[in-house]
Amino acid sequence: IEKVESVAFGVPIHPISAKKNEGLHILRQYLDAGKTVVLLGSSGVGKSTIINSLLGLERQSVHSVRETDSHGRHTTSDRELIILPNGGMIIDNPGMRELQLWIDGEDLGENFKDIEDLASRCRFRDCMHQGEPDCAIQDALGEDSLESKRFQSYLKLKKELRYLATRKDQKARLAEKEKGKKLSQWSKQMKKYK
Repeated sequence: IEKVESVAFGVPIHPISAKKNEGLHILRQYLDAGKTVVLLGSSGVGKSTIINSLLGLERQSVHSVRETDSHGRHTTSDRELIILPNGGMIIDNPGMRELQLWIDGEDLGENFKDIEDLASRCRFRDCMHQGEPDCAIQDALGEDSLESKRFQSYLKLKKELRYLATRKDQKARLAEKEKGKKLSQWSKQMKKYK
């Protein structure tokens, strides 16, 4: 748990085991009437088993853990919204390989406030944190007051946000270009009928 908390920085971490009936009471606190929770994780980790435990019945199909390697088996093949007895809702998902960001730079700063605070103490406002003099980030990394893994995660997310922004801009430009082409074609056709 400590290892996860060290990279989750401020996000509540709750160990849950449907098999041992541990931590389900904590998960239920997030499932108030009208609230929706989605379970994400690799295939076979027990998402459907957790849902069955919350419902108190075997609603979702599950397979037993493989004896050869103690891993679960992929069972869920589509997403499903399940309404719980208290009116809360939970989404069962098949295993996912990738999640895309739905945050902006401001949200990134909120989740990495420690890094943003350090960066504000750098000598240069446009510090890249890669060898510039008086870089507070590099100092913190050197003193082990900032974990390298956490900083690498921050850089990775920042890079992904830039990429997504570029893709969004490209899509908008292409859509505008396509709209212009259609308008031009329509205009040419209208001239033919004059």
